[in-house]
Amino acid sequence: MNDPHPLSAAIIAGKRKDVPELVQACIAAGESAQFIVENHLVPAMAIVGERFKNNEIFVPEMLIAARAMKEALKILEPMLVEAGVKPEFNAVIGTVEGDLHDIGKNLVAMMWKGANIDVIDLGVNVPPAKFVEAIRDNNARLVGLSALLTTTMPAMRETVKAIREAGLTPKIMIGGAPITHEYAAEIGADGYAADAGSAVDAAMALLKA
Repeated sequence: MNDPHPLSAAIIAGKRKDVPELVQACIAAGESAQFIVENHLVPAMAIVGERFKNNEIFVPEMLIAARAMKEALKILEPMLVEAGVKPEFNAVIGTVEGDLHDIGKNLVAMMWKGANIDVIDLGVNVPPAKFVEAIRDNNARLVGLSALLTTTMPAMRETVKAIREAGLTPKIMIGGAPITHEYAAEIGADGYAADAGSAVDAAMALLKA
């Protein structure tokens, strides 16, 4: 495998302070914001996700890489808007009602952003009605529901039910420590990601199905 581009390498290593200068160097070299996202950011986060899945890195390293990518997006997002470049897909994500855990959810949101998905993050302790409203208002194609506690798994079921009863048809992906494929199928979710590392592949499989 070829060595990653310096910007990709900085993101993978979580060198947040180096990122703005490297982004500016790409722009100075004539690369568009879209090119930078597709050729440097997306591959970097794919490598981070793969390493996380393989237990080569863990949550702290992943968070540091995600923060480095955020620095790049701070510069690139206004340029993308100005150029009229829209993300290919959009998503709503949140931790379900009664659950205040956000690290896993934040990681998934950052991984999705790194894959050029527009993400509306509703935060934690999100009631079903708020998910329904956000999906409707944003015409979201994908919804991510997170729960870290077994006691909040019923809230996940209620949220899926509320989304479907509202007549909305986004792809619903769930995740969190106690969540399994079996539980996803049982409550009518479309998919499941065991961790943030597999969240992009799982999301793309659903969106492109």
